[in-house]
Amino acid sequence: MVSNEDALSFLEKNSVYANRWLSAHPDWRDWLGERIHTPVDTNQIDQLLLPISQDLDNGALDEAALMSQLRLSRQQLMLWIGCRDLNGIASLLEVTQSLSYFAEQVVGLTVRYVRADLQARFGLPWARTEDYELPFLIVGMGKLGGRELNLSSDIDLIFLYEEEGETQHGANSISNHEWFTKLGRRLIKIISEHDAYGFVFRVDMRLRPNGDSGPLVCSLEMLEEYLFVQGREWERYAWIKGRMIYPPISHPDYVRCERGLEQIIRPFVYRRHLDYGVIAAIRELHAQIQREADKRSNQRSGRSRDIKLGRGGIREIEFLAQMFQLMRGGTDPRLRIRPTLEVLDRLQEGGLMSAEEIEALKSAYVFLRRLEHRIQIWEDQQTHYLPEHDDARTQVAQAMAGPNQKGNLDEFMGALANHQNQVARYFEKAFALDESTRLQIDANDATWQPNATTFPRTNERWSVWQESSRAKSLPEKSRLTIRGLLKKAAHDIEADHPDDADQTLLRFFDLLEAICRRSAYLSILAENSNALQKVLMLLNASQWAAQYLARHPHLLDDLLSANAQSELIHDPESYWRKVKVNLDLRLDDALADGASPDHAMDILRVTHHTETFLILLADLGIGAPKGLTVERVSDRLSALADLILQATYERVWPAVAEKFNLDPEHQPPFAVIAYGKLGGKELGYASDLDLVFLYDASPTDYAAQEIYSVLGKRMINWLTTLTAAGTLFEIDTRLRPNGAAGFLVTSLDSFRRYQLREGDNAAWVWEHQAISRARFAAGDPRVGAQFEEIRKEVLAHERNQSDLKHEIIEMRHKVHAGHPNASDDFDLKHDPGGMVDIEFIVQYLVLAYARQYPDLLGNLGNIALLGIAAKHQLISEMDAIEIGNAYRMFRAQQHRLRLDGAEKIRVSIHEHPDFAKAKASVTKLWETVFGAPSQPI
Repeated sequence: MVSNEDALSFLEKNSVYANRWLSAHPDWRDWLGERIHTPVDTNQIDQLLLPISQDLDNGALDEAALMSQLRLSRQQLMLWIGCRDLNGIASLLEVTQSLSYFAEQVVGLTVRYVRADLQARFGLPWARTEDYELPFLIVGMGKLGGRELNLSSDIDLIFLYEEEGETQHGANSISNHEWFTKLGRRLIKIISEHDAYGFVFRVDMRLRPNGDSGPLVCSLEMLEEYLFVQGREWERYAWIKGRMIYPPISHPDYVRCERGLEQIIRPFVYRRHLDYGVIAAIRELHAQIQREADKRSNQRSGRSRDIKLGRGGIREIEFLAQMFQLMRGGTDPRLRIRPTLEVLDRLQEGGLMSAEEIEALKSAYVFLRRLEHRIQIWEDQQTHYLPEHDDARTQVAQAMAGPNQKGNLDEFMGALANHQNQVARYFEKAFALDESTRLQIDANDATWQPNATTFPRTNERWSVWQESSRAKSLPEKSRLTIRGLLKKAAHDIEADHPDDADQTLLRFFDLLEAICRRSAYLSILAENSNALQKVLMLLNASQWAAQYLARHPHLLDDLLSANAQSELIHDPESYWRKVKVNLDLRLDDALADGASPDHAMDILRVTHHTETFLILLADLGIGAPKGLTVERVSDRLSALADLILQATYERVWPAVAEKFNLDPEHQPPFAVIAYGKLGGKELGYASDLDLVFLYDASPTDYAAQEIYSVLGKRMINWLTTLTAAGTLFEIDTRLRPNGAAGFLVTSLDSFRRYQLREGDNAAWVWEHQAISRARFAAGDPRVGAQFEEIRKEVLAHERNQSDLKHEIIEMRHKVHAGHPNASDDFDLKHDPGGMVDIEFIVQYLVLAYARQYPDLLGNLGNIALLGIAAKHQLISEMDAIEIGNAYRMFRAQQHRLRLDGAEKIRVSIHEHPDFAKAKASVTKLWETVFGAPSQPI
């Protein structure tokens, strides 16, 4: 630990400013020495400013005295923070947050003083329709808004008030606008004007509406109109950091004022969709800032010496972080934060940048901010330039090294160059500054056509489209981009996907038509060659995938961020937990303050589309070493469906509870039971969901049926309604007791009596077949556990095997009649020897023998249950292996055909002898088990 004397000595060696003030106030040396090893926090700053606050309370200060005391407090704080920073005792966070907090408190003290003075002369601004004073709203922008002030920052402020009107309770009355303007001008003077003790903060008001030409203060209504009529892209960027610093959190009006401001700023800054247009906008803003920096650097060694605005400087790190915020903050609430280092952490958590990239950016940011402070503390100047001469640079290198260390100029300059180069590299990558990775558009290439030999259908369609009214109505830039993308795709397809080249390019043209009016989506493909390559791989691999992407083009974004795929493939449980946490954040944000559920329903749909698409990419091996098996694909699609059902249950219940005056925080005893494909975890990409709703209530609770019927109906509405974002699922509830004629929701007791045939109203055998692959999917796990006990009791019920066989054969014949096949091809699912036969065999073995062999009760899947049946010698081990392999092969082929867009799941037996052999094995086992064919004779 550095001694007090060494710390003070190091401060004086590296700061002319500190020398000057310590010489003028020798008593400050002891004051500072006592505090060198005390962290500067909110309590310490409050103590520093306490005498001023007390004098204000007592009316003991005039304006000149207030200005002097604020300035002296500022100089003391600067020495204290500067000494701790230079000596490596304070963290960057301590420095920036303490300076920001001090600025907020100074603003608050000044408002208190000026308000009291204006009140005596003009009264106070008053609400027109309510009986309360209107407070002055002050927004801190830039580094103050982000709590990132440096040692010689100016502060960017915007002055606002809630509404127009007149002051009341004073000797004279003026407009609210005049009153707040007077307050704002006095505040600026008190804080920024130079006197014998210097200044407190320079104040910059240029970020207000219309800048220097606009009024000093404006109402919230004026701000809203300005932003949504005239607001420019750079103002969205600026308002990311905007934070209301007055009134403070402790003020009774804070919540109302903060909410009013938030309702204006959030939709202006953050779009509800992914906003890729921001990349080009910030790229242009960055270029403009660099041009200005070049002008200022003409008399210096070069712009690279500007550590803020130069290549690889602080501003590039901030721009990079804020690009992701503007692009994704509308769909991801986690990114709606202000401090740069925290944003970088969120980018890593979200898989938007790698841990290596984030660590390099954070390291560079801390290095550059520390360097910035050492340059500024020398003379208390707002500068970001390294000194020109080596002697001065050596001094800076020593200041960076710290006390009792030897600063080396070459090592320091090498470290600086390394950080700047890394920042520049990541910045250029994020903003596609390397033109070789971006689409090169040639405006003179108007005669290009797809090769008629390789792409005959695309060539014909392109010729027709160019002359269409839709094409001619597009902006010229969009037309040029579409032609450039199609040309690039044709070239790449000929090289990489020569088989079905015309079909692949046609699918790409379908996608371009779907997004032709969405410049942001065109930008994704034009700005990123990697995204284009992945799109072409996807379109070549699957017709269904091509159609899905054309319906949901927002999924193009997920081609750029495939980092999540690794966890989805290798650690799905952890992956789905993170998806649920993020989904909950977004849904809570959408439903805040009693908002309409429409946006929340869209969020559910976009999440489902996104996760389905990521599973699809993993399935096809795009962005992954190899594709997933069909079983693993279905596991993940089923887990996603469960997650969506649970999120829907959790968000629908509070409104139902409110309707019936129940506690929305109390989890209702209600469960969603999955049957069919979801129940067996064999869900496909476009499968509907077979659901049954159960609840637990006493027979005397007559309101329960109505309450849980409303919950079930609203859940179905959330899951099936077509919104702007599309649909989620088709829901089938006909497997409930008594089917479509029965109640939508069923009590556990009624469900048990129905399934166990206790009474006149009893379940059919086919319903017991169905329950063999049913499971709890969402809702209250306690109700789910009770359902599982009922399920096992039903399956283990004693049955007459002869009657059971007869009933299952009859049901199989009905299924066959409902799916006739007049072709010579083999229907993998419904024909004799297909998947339905295998499923019915397994269901018979469970219903006939589960009482005797309880390990058959588990919902383990058909292949595992065949193995258990063989273990108990109900079938041969060879049959279990052969039929299990057949089922696996049929499912895999079904999956491939679905991805290729096939309507019927059929194959030619003559062309696929392995399927003929598998069909024969299944047919043989069916006849062995049932003693009769599965098809009516």
